[in-house]
Amino acid sequence: MKHPIRYFSCLLLGAVMAVSSCQQSNTSTETEIWVPIFDGETLNGWKAVMGQAAFEVSNGEIIGIAKHGTPNTFLVTEQLYDDFILEFDLKINHISSNSGVMIRGQFDPEANDGNGLVYGYQIEADPTDRAWSGGLYDEARRGWIYPLDLNPTAKTAFKMGEWNTYRIEAIGNEIKSWINGQEVAYVVDAMESRGHIGLQVHSIGNIADEGQKTYFRNVRIQTENLQATPFSGDVFVVNTGLNELTDLEKANGWKLLFDGQTSNGWVGAYKDAFPSQGWHIKDGILMVEASDGSESMSFGDIVTVDKYSAFDLAFDFNISEGANSGVKYFVTLKEGNTGSAIGLEYQILDDDNHPDAKNGRDGNRTLASLYDLKTANKQARYVRKPGEWNQGRIIVHPDNKVEHFINGVKVLEYIRGSEDFRQLVSESKYKVWENFGEAPEGHILLQDHGDEVKFKNIKIKELN
Repeated sequence: MKHPIRYFSCLLLGAVMAVSSCQQSNTSTETEIWVPIFDGETLNGWKAVMGQAAFEVSNGEIIGIAKHGTPNTFLVTEQLYDDFILEFDLKINHISSNSGVMIRGQFDPEANDGNGLVYGYQIEADPTDRAWSGGLYDEARRGWIYPLDLNPTAKTAFKMGEWNTYRIEAIGNEIKSWINGQEVAYVVDAMESRGHIGLQVHSIGNIADEGQKTYFRNVRIQTENLQATPFSGDVFVVNTGLNELTDLEKANGWKLLFDGQTSNGWVGAYKDAFPSQGWHIKDGILMVEASDGSESMSFGDIVTVDKYSAFDLAFDFNISEGANSGVKYFVTLKEGNTGSAIGLEYQILDDDNHPDAKNGRDGNRTLASLYDLKTANKQARYVRKPGEWNQGRIIVHPDNKVEHFINGVKVLEYIRGSEDFRQLVSESKYKVWENFGEAPEGHILLQDHGDEVKFKNIKIKELN
């Protein structure tokens, strides 16, 4: 049954759109105050910027109409918002109609020779088979923050040709998204705290796609008495803060491998203590300083005190120009070799400026590759430049399937101990080591390769 006072109040807020909003509000608590930001009849309170795609209103819907030969077009609110909960319905009928909604978006009218530039957080609407709808993209700035390779179960939430209900919470430095009730993205990031809300019509490359439409309706917002909705699933959290875990991560078994202040849990490889020089901890950052570019001969690698078998490991890294380093796993320290300890390696490298990118076979020594064994299948647009922070991730499943990610995008997978894996080993520098990479457990290692490399947000979850 409708709550009579709430239903009447909603009707006063806005004609056509409000009826639907009020019906959705029947299950809301009495402290929730939803306000329509689209009146259902006009575009009052909105303005189109950047591109030349058209927006019109029909049957209580905002319709964005694609135009060839123009950049992305955004219909942005004139009002700026800081903390809010936003809900809206979105429909896409054609594969060319990539879209999204800016949240805390920024607009610089003087950029691009006076044509303007919209940049900042955008929650995606992806009609392609990639299926990253609900993920978080940093428009015209850092690129993808939360692609749905991080939450593959949410790839089925968005339905082409149907109305999809989005919910976005931007409260403090946390941004969460849902589509049709499915938990999608969870990001902790403090780059923007206030900005526009904007509806996107993406640029199109094919003139035959001109005129395709993207539909929005029931756009409503809460800005008062906000109550964050906790995620309940085992969802990966992208946290760009400094060595912190959310309550969800703690509940799901994540722990920090680096506390941001001490070397607790780490020692030098083949040593009983942390290196006395070369490795530094300052302002929450773990750094190995540059030396002569040699492999583990100046200050040495560091390894975890503990050993791990099946795990999910995430880490942020920042390399200097031309740098070489790596994160190794299943390191046993039993081989008795000189130089860097032996283990499977997530390669960290400046592909453009370090010669090792051209060595090995078919690019298998490039960034995020399984070093000297398997090449990372990555696009340059998903990689940030030296001096910027990238996020690496390694998942070792209990069944020995292993996955590498760079900035949330999966770039390779393999199965330890499989015939294919052993064939790769037989063709690599590791063929001299018996049963290489097949130890049941091992240490995690951060490599000193003579170049300056920084790490933070090193976290791990053991898998059963």
